[in-house]
Amino acid sequence: MKVIESFNPEDTFALGKKIGEEAKAGAVYTLIGDLGVGKTVFTQGLARGLGIGEPVNSPTFTIVQIYEEGRLPFYHFDVYRIGDISEMDEIGYEDCFYGDGVCLIEWADLIEEILPENYTQITILKDLEKGFDYRKIIIEEK
Repeated sequence: MKVIESFNPEDTFALGKKIGEEAKAGAVYTLIGDLGVGKTVFTQGLARGLGIGEPVNSPTFTIVQIYEEGRLPFYHFDVYRIGDISEMDEIGYEDCFYGDGVCLIEWADLIEEILPENYTQITILKDLEKGFDYRKIIIEEK
């Protein structure tokens, strides 16, 4: 487990970018954190690290957004609004989770039962006592 402190959105973006630059085909990252902690900023950094230049936003209403312009395909899931795990089957999640790209799954704790055996969990936490923009980012291999 690694704990990283972020003092502003630029730090969070830079960490995402570094992880994206080091990501290998088949990598799955889960992203856990409350609304407004910087999940989208982190994801935008990861996408940039993969060489994706187009804007990356949370796919709240589509569940998955696919970006193919980087050095690896990037599958960005937001399962916050998922009603039933079977919806994941309908969108062909297995092709993404077990494919040659990089997956990032926001709110992954809602679909824990279908996550692959090995993945990297990234948890972003606020600590207002340390400042409005302060984030504690915990990276754990599962």
